[in-house]
Amino acid sequence: MNRPRPKRLFSLLFRGLLATALLAVSPLRAKTVVDFDPNVDFSKFRTFAFIGGVENLLMFEVNPGLVSDRVHRAVTRELTKKGLHEVQPDGNPDLVVRFWANPSTQVNVATMGNWGPYSPDIGASWAWIYNEVSASSAKEGSLLIDLIYARSKALAWRVYLVHKITTPDKEWKKADDEISKAFESFPPSDKEIDEKKKERAAHPGKPA
Repeated sequence: MNRPRPKRLFSLLFRGLLATALLAVSPLRAKTVVDFDPNVDFSKFRTFAFIGGVENLLMFEVNPGLVSDRVHRAVTRELTKKGLHEVQPDGNPDLVVRFWANPSTQVNVATMGNWGPYSPDIGASWAWIYNEVSASSAKEGSLLIDLIYARSKALAWRVYLVHKITTPDKEWKKADDEISKAFESFPPSDKEIDEKKKERAAHPGKPA
């Protein structure tokens, strides 16, 4: 029987230890992060329209329409609590609601898809948190919900949800709870706005 040479045995042992270390530090719990533009006046928003998920990014083994319906209901519930009411996309909304979702095996395709008239906003001043959450979602899958200022087509508010959302029938209740918690920060408070301005100053990102 052939035995591994000492150098090869050391290499295999090192790789095993490295893999164990990476798993030990990988974030395995659900993670929800809110990001927003601190220069937006959120008090002027009264209506919103849901335009659904980004084409080519609903890469679930289940019916993507099911995911869209559940995201739609969750966002409508939370924004209605805040005093906004839903209109049709052609009804001149103040905010446009868009989402994209993908399992962990497709996390690197985030820049694909048809974003329509709205930018993906995963660069520039939005890049820092996006990169952090994308790394965290390598094992879990991710859901992003965007609130876009319709008039300027600029992203105003975003929630990143890292969760096992690839099996929505089983995991949706937990994800739905996380969405509710995230919208507790909408609209952001004065304190959150001040902290976000400091954060953006520390991580300005590259121009879009």
